[in-house]
Parts: sequence; C-alpha cells; structure tokens
Amino acid sequence: MSKRRATIEIPSLHGIDRTAHVGRRLAQALRNAIACGELRPGERLPSTRSLAASLKIARGTVVEAFDQLTAEGYLEARVGAGTRVAAALTDMAPALPPPPPAPAAAKAIDLPAPAARLISIARALTPHPPVPFAIAVPASGIAPDDNWRRLGNRMRASRQAAPSGYHDPMGVLELRIAIAGHVRRARAVHCEPEQVIVTSGTQQGLYMAGRVLLSHDDPVWAEDPAYPGLTAVLDDLGVRTHRIPVDAQGMNVERGLELCPEARAAFVTPSHQYPVGMPLSMARRNALVAWADQNPAWIVEDDYDSELRYAGHPFPSMQGLRPSRVIYLGTFSKVLFPSLRLGYVIAPAPLAEAFAGARAILDRHSPISEQHVLAAYIREGYFEAHIRRIRGLYAERRAVLLAALERVLPAGCHVQPSDQGMHILLWLPEDADDVRLAARALSAGLAVRAISPMYGAQKARPGLMLGFGGFPPEQLQAAVGELAKLLQECGT
Repeated sequence: MSKRRATIEIPSLHGIDRTAHVGRRLAQALRNAIACGELRPGERLPSTRSLAASLKIARGTVVEAFDQLTAEGYLEARVGAGTRVAAALTDMAPALPPPPPAPAAAKAIDLPAPAARLISIARALTPHPPVPFAIAVPASGIAPDDNWRRLGNRMRASRQAAPSGYHDPMGVLELRIAIAGHVRRARAVHCEPEQVIVTSGTQQGLYMAGRVLLSHDDPVWAEDPAYPGLTAVLDDLGVRTHRIPVDAQGMNVERGLELCPEARAAFVTPSHQYPVGMPLSMARRNALVAWADQNPAWIVEDDYDSELRYAGHPFPSMQGLRPSRVIYLGTFSKVLFPSLRLGYVIAPAPLAEAFAGARAILDRHSPISEQHVLAAYIREGYFEAHIRRIRGLYAERRAVLLAALERVLPAGCHVQPSDQGMHILLWLPEDADDVRLAARALSAGLAVRAISPMYGAQKARPGLMLGFGGFPPEQLQAAVGELAKLLQECGT
C-alpha cells in the first residue's frame, strides 16, 4: 500500500487578521506564501476542514478562498488528491521579502565577559588536525581492535548495553570495579570501586575537582608551565592561581611554600610533567604530601599517560602515598583513543558522592554502552595486552623521531630528556618566537605546539611539543626534514 503524502504546515497564515474580510485576507496570504516560496508547486495544502479548525474560522470561508485561487490558477484540486499548489507555477521565481533597512551605523555585539573568556578558551583548546606532530593522535588501526569490536557486538546481542534510562552518575559498576583493579595493580592506587567516578576524560575530571574542592577566590597552586586546559578551568572558577615554577625535579614545592603556604589545593602532573616531561622527584612528592597534611590541603594528581613509559619503572602514584588527601585523575584517551571520551576520578571516600553530584550537574553520565564494553575489555585481559602492544609501537616511533632530530637540529635546539608519553619537547634558542614558528609550521602541514603561552609567572621559554604516536616512521622522518627547513628559515 502506498503511503499518502503528508500535508504541510503554513506558519504565515496564522498571522492573518480575522476581524473583517477574512476570506480575502486568507486568499492574499496564500498568494504571498506561494510567491515567496513558502508553498511550492505540487505541495498539498491542508484540507479545508483542518485549516479552518487551525485558523478558528468558518470552513466556508476557507472553501471560498480555495475556489478563488483555483480560478486564478494558483491552486488545483483533484478528486481523491486534495488541493495542491498548481504544478504550472514551477517556473515562478519566489519573491524574496525585502531586506530590513540598514541601521544608520553598524553596532558590534557587546560580549559578556564570561562569553569572551570562553571564546578564548575554545580557541586555545581547539585540537590540531591529525597531521605530523599533532599531540595525542593515536596510532591508526590499533584501537579499537578486533577484541573491542567483538565485545561490542556481544554486549549489543545480550542487550547489556541496550539503550535505557538515566544511570548512576558515578558510572557503570562493572567498569568502576575494573578501573579500581587496574589502578591498584598498575599504579599502586589505594581505592575501592565506591571511590571511582567515571568521567568523559581528564578535562572533565579537572573541572569537577575544582568545583568540589574550591570556592571563588581560594588560593591554589598550579605548575609553571602548565596544561592549558587546567589554567582555563582555574580561570573559569575564579580562584587565585599561584604558578609554581618547574625545574629538573618537577614542581618546586619550596617556592610554593614561599609564595602561598595557605593554598587550598595543588594541581600537579607528577608522573610526566605537562608540557616539559620530567617526573616529580620522590623528595618533592614527600614535601607536597607533608604540606597537604599540615595545611590541610588537597593534591589533584593528573596521571594522564603513565601507561606509556619506555624505560625503567615509573614512580607509583602520589595517591598511594596519601589516599586521604589526593584526588587521582586518569584517562583512556591516550592509550586507547580520545573519541572514546572515558576517564575517571578516584576520590577520597568522603568526597566521592560530591564528585558524583558534580558529574550529574555537568552531563549526568557517560554513554552506557561504551562503559560496558570497556569494563569487559579490562576484565578479560585485553586492555593490558593492548598497553604492551601500543607501548612497543610508540617506543619505536619515538626512537625514530629522536634519531631524525639528532641528525638535523640546528645549533641552539635540543630535546628535553623524557622517557614517557606521546610527545617530546624541543627547546628553541631563547630569542626564538615559538608561536610564530608553530603558525608557519601549521601552514606547511605540521602541527607543532608552542609552549611559551603555557607559562604564567616566570619568564616564558620557547619550545615546541612534537607528537609522534599517530604517525609511522617514514612520515615522521619526512616531517622532521620539513621542520628543519622551517627552523633554518626562522633563523633558529
């Protein structure tokens, strides 16, 4: 049986004046709707009965208007087919409504202060295209793998991951159990599943930590230089951020104590300082924990890529040193793929429900089906196997990148020692303009990231972050050649 074509709505008819001469006014409104293209040739009009009821006028008035327009050739009526706009009007050009009069002087929109600030954040955090040296681009074809796809099919077949209503903002219990087990084994984190809150990634975890721990104008510590996503969060929360310089041992805790011993929280990347790359030394970790105990204050540990270590054994998590004072943030974006949008917060037990409340305000919870698949992926051992595989692949690409740079780097440029993560840092001469160089590189198809804008209180040092995870060796070698040309052209 063929489906009957639905009639269309005619919004402009609802504004006609129904006080007098309604039939003539309705007919003219229909002519105008046809002329401006709101009604098109061949389109079916509502029945006279339904249109009369919609406009709250007599049906006879609608019949009269339809008859008049049919006589004029605007409409055509056929038995069993209803009334339609005449097909013969196909060549009739729609009459566009006249443009509104131009104002005497164009006035720019006055943006509210929060809007202007958020626009700058959006621009700063817009990801680069997936071209050589882009940060956090995963290796193609590695994740999601066949095991991930098979588990996804199994979950859908069992309806375990079928669409349903709202869920616990803390996340699917099976995934929280799997995460707790993984971080206990891999990072010496002390936690129970009840302390795990599933997030959409580290960025959301940072924002949740700020909302739970801090009030407006509270003093906090942040590394200098620091991850732009963190400084954006702190600016948005309206806290007083004290930028603590980073040296070869990581965040200088002694300097933090000089600047602001009463800070309410310290935000750190102790396993792999972002963007420079060194770990926080054991002495500094102990000093930071002692400060948090005595103040009392909180430590927010951003452990964004600890799985990707290529030499030796990583320090255990800071959370394992003092579970009662540390909020631990992790993500699956680096080791799996960023579009998965899954990460986690591990909070001290008294704060777990507060983090769940922050998550509920932001976006309720992460997609349920992906949580079920990831839980099974970890539980059945595929995640650890994937980590071993991806670590070997990235180690090879990192070695290729370092060797290629060593052959072509001009004087004054050198690589920051580091043995973890998906990027390396290339220091430039002190007088180099890394922002300008990054812009020129992007025009040449290279997505390097300047680090001088990541500094706050101390003098900015120019350097470029080079990502390598998503690019095969031959592409990295060619990209290094292009980068070397740019460095020479810019006089670095």
